[in-house]
Amino acid sequence: MGIILNLAVTAGALGIAIWIIDGLTFTGTWWQYVIVVVILGLANFIVKPILRLLSLPIILVTLGLFLVVVNALVLQLVVWLSGVWDLGFASTGFFWATFLGAIVLSIASWLLGIFAPDGDT
Repeated sequence: MGIILNLAVTAGALGIAIWIIDGLTFTGTWWQYVIVVVILGLANFIVKPILRLLSLPIILVTLGLFLVVVNALVLQLVVWLSGVWDLGFASTGFFWATFLGAIVLSIASWLLGIFAPDGDT
């Protein structure tokens, strides 16, 4: 049940990021949105730890601020894969739309995760 809840939180956070950031758009159907969310979840699970490990010296020097760039790179990978598979998720530019989208996605995921039940009760 934790995976489904995690994907629901990610779907909500991605929806908030698309709604707030003008450069992020989604023009597909609901099942394409589900595929984009699954791709984002897999990218966060597989690619993000590898990027964190490879960029650890930069993360330490910048006191963790480079993690925003890592999040933006993961989001840009999802945008690129969505374009390859014609899923309808797009970004107008890496620096502003994807970078700001990654910040909003992180904050929204954190906020939605606070209100999601954790299953410990």
